[in-house]
Amino acid sequence: MRHKLLSLLLVMIGCLGPAATAQQATDTIFNPPVLYSTMPRTYEIAGIRVEGAPNYEDNIILGYAGLKIGERVSIPGTEITNATKRLMRQGLFQQAQFSLEKTVGNQAWLLLKVRTQPRISQVNYIGMKKGERDDLQERLNLMKGNQITQNIVNRAQLIVEKFFRDKGFTNAKVNITLHEDLSAPGEMIVDIAVDRRDKMKVHKIYVDGNEVMSDSKIKRTMKKTNENNDILKIFSQKKFVRSDYEDDLNRILTKYNELGYRDAKIVADSVVQYSDNRVDVHITVDEGQRYYIKDINWVGNTLYPSEVLDAYLGMKPGDVYDQTHMNKRLNDDDDAVANLYMDRGYLFYNLVPIEKEVTGDSISLEMRIMEGPQARINNVIINGNDRLYEKVIRRELRVRPGDLFSKSDLMRSAREIAQTGHFDPEHMDIRPLSLIHI
Repeated sequence: MRHKLLSLLLVMIGCLGPAATAQQATDTIFNPPVLYSTMPRTYEIAGIRVEGAPNYEDNIILGYAGLKIGERVSIPGTEITNATKRLMRQGLFQQAQFSLEKTVGNQAWLLLKVRTQPRISQVNYIGMKKGERDDLQERLNLMKGNQITQNIVNRAQLIVEKFFRDKGFTNAKVNITLHEDLSAPGEMIVDIAVDRRDKMKVHKIYVDGNEVMSDSKIKRTMKKTNENNDILKIFSQKKFVRSDYEDDLNRILTKYNELGYRDAKIVADSVVQYSDNRVDVHITVDEGQRYYIKDINWVGNTLYPSEVLDAYLGMKPGDVYDQTHMNKRLNDDDDAVANLYMDRGYLFYNLVPIEKEVTGDSISLEMRIMEGPQARINNVIINGNDRLYEKVIRRELRVRPGDLFSKSDLMRSAREIAQTGHFDPEHMDIRPLSLIHI
C-alpha cells in the first residue's frame, strides 16, 4: 500500500511540473506589439536597456529622458513620447526610439535605441586664402572630435556668409557639405566651399530732400560708402558693405546735428541692384529746422560758479545748437568740464544736459550736476609686469596712496610709462578698481 501511495505522489508531482512551465510561458511576452487601436495599458517599468551609445553611460541618457525604474507608464501613452522629446532636445542624438522588449504581467522591460550625432573627422576650407581660413577657424570653432549637427551647419553658413559680405563679397556663394569618413566610422568630413565672385561696388548715390547740405557734401560725409568713379576718393573704399553703409547713414545725421538740425532723420533708404556687381544707393532725408541756444543754466554746482563752467563749455546763447560739440566740451576734450571735476577727486561726478524748453527754433539748456564726494587713492596695484623692477614703474607714476584722485595725473602716468618703451600703450589698462569716499 505504501508503495502504491508513493508512486501516485510521484505521478502527481510529475504532472505539476509541465503545467507550471506552461503558465510561466504564458505570462512572459517577448517583443509584444503596441496596438494603438485599443485602450492603453498601464505597466510598471522593470528595466530599460540602451543600445547605440557606447560613449555615454546608460544612467546619463535615461536621466535626459526622465524615465526611472519603478515608474508607471501607459503604453501607448504620453509618458514615452515626452521622454523621447526630452532626449532629442539635448541635441546629442540623431534618432531615439523606445520599444517594448518584454512584459510579465503588469511589468514591462523597455529597449531604447539611439543613434548618436556624427563627429567631425576634418574640416576643409575651399576657395579661401590662408588668412581667411585662420579667421574662420577661430570664429566657427569646428574642431576635430566635436559633434556636428544641422544647427551647427546652419550657424556656420551664416557666419561664413557674413564674413565675406563684410569684405564686400555680397554675392559670395557658400556651400557646406558633409560626407562620411570611410576610414573612421561615425565621423564626417566637413567641406566649406566659397565662390566669392566679384566684390559689390557702388555705381551711384542718389540723395533727395536735402537743401542745407549738398549732394556732394553728404557723399563726402559718408566715409565707407563711395561711388566707384569718385576721383576725389580715389584711395577710399569702393566696395559696398552693409554695416559700413549703416554707419555712414548715422554719420549723415551726426553732421546735420553738428549744424544745429537736431530733428534731422533718414526717412527712406534703399540699395538697388544696378548690375551683377554694382548697386545704386537711394537716400531721402528730412532735414527739419535749425536750432539755436536760448540760454544755459547750471544746477547742482557748488564747487565752481556758473561763469567758470560757461567758460569751459565755450557755448553761449545765440550759438547754433551743436550737440556733438557740446558733448565734447562736457566729457571728451582734455579740458572738458568733466575733467575739471575729476582732477580734484570728484570721481563720482555726473552731468546730464537737459533740453528744458524748446520754443520755435530756440532751446533752453539746463546742465544738471551731481558733484558727489571726493575719492582718494588707497593703493596702486601693478599687474602684468615681467620686464622691469616694479620700483622703476612706480617712479614714473604721478599717483600715490593718499592722494586725491586726478584723471590728468592718471593719464600722465600712463604716457610716461609708455615712453619707457617696454610696454605697448594699446594694451595698457590704467583704471580705478576700488573707491573710498571721504
